[in-house]
Amino acid sequence: MINIGWIGCGRHARHMLLPQMGRNGMRIAALCDRDGDAMAQVAAEYGVTALHSDFHDLIATPGLDAIGMAVGPDTHHAAALAALARGLPVFMEKPPAATAEGAREIARAADVAGKPVIVGFMKRYSTGNRIAKNVLLEGGFGRVLGITGAYMTAPTYFAGEPDYTGFFLHHCVHYMDLIPWFAGEDFGDMQVRSISHQPGKLLLHLNFTTAGGVIGNVVMGTVQSRGTPMEEIRIMGDHARLHVDNIINVGLYRDPPFKADDPTATLDPARDTLTWTPNFTAAANEDHKGYRALLAEAGAVFQGATRDYPDIADGVRAMERLERMIAGIPD
Repeated sequence: MINIGWIGCGRHARHMLLPQMGRNGMRIAALCDRDGDAMAQVAAEYGVTALHSDFHDLIATPGLDAIGMAVGPDTHHAAALAALARGLPVFMEKPPAATAEGAREIARAADVAGKPVIVGFMKRYSTGNRIAKNVLLEGGFGRVLGITGAYMTAPTYFAGEPDYTGFFLHHCVHYMDLIPWFAGEDFGDMQVRSISHQPGKLLLHLNFTTAGGVIGNVVMGTVQSRGTPMEEIRIMGDHARLHVDNIINVGLYRDPPFKADDPTATLDPARDTLTWTPNFTAAANEDHKGYRALLAEAGAVFQGATRDYPDIADGVRAMERLERMIAGIPD
């Protein structure tokens, strides 16, 4: 069991991240938050007695093996630099910083320290997305020709931010990582179209190509209810396509024959459609959003294992793509 110093005791950390610590070999040894009541509640749940209101004090706590955090981009940047300066590896929620240059600063500090920085791109670990990625990696799907993704939210989620900064940094940055991850390469050309019919309500269409010839479109916006399914992915190949809906429903479509006039027609596992959806009636503690799998990776990396995890270099690339997209939004 390794000792983690954790910064940020808000609802997201308490509900989605901190419960994954103990089951993945990490003990919460110290906490930091400026909200004393929130921190006291988390401290009581996990039996933590080393409590701090300043992250510098937390990072200086003796006996820590790593730092974790889920706060805001400015604190992510400053606290990651401070942790790396003390030789401590880092897990941070996305975004890693408020700017691409801030993320690059963290990457340079990580290189100097020789320590990993894991960025919370949990959508790579969402069950449906992992299944789709593994299908692509198996080789039978063939070349990816096109990708379409839609990832929506509601205006109330980022209320009070009419410039959409929070929407870009906390929402859009996910697909700046996920879509190139599926494509296997970076965005090349970009073209952005947008419409904002009311303050706080924005719809974006990002068209892209890649150097290898993949084409695609990413749709993001603040014009849907959070009470409905928010995500869909379509990956197009030659006589093959993958659908991921609501991160849990997966379909693999191939090249089946017509069946109506064939009296011997059956289901061919090599050609007919394959689908998967989870069994929510089973008494299994599964996290289909991906946080559990992501934190399992973090725990393994902090304990010296080799894993293919989203690192700060991925965070830099996501932030660079995000800034390119924002710069391309028509005035």
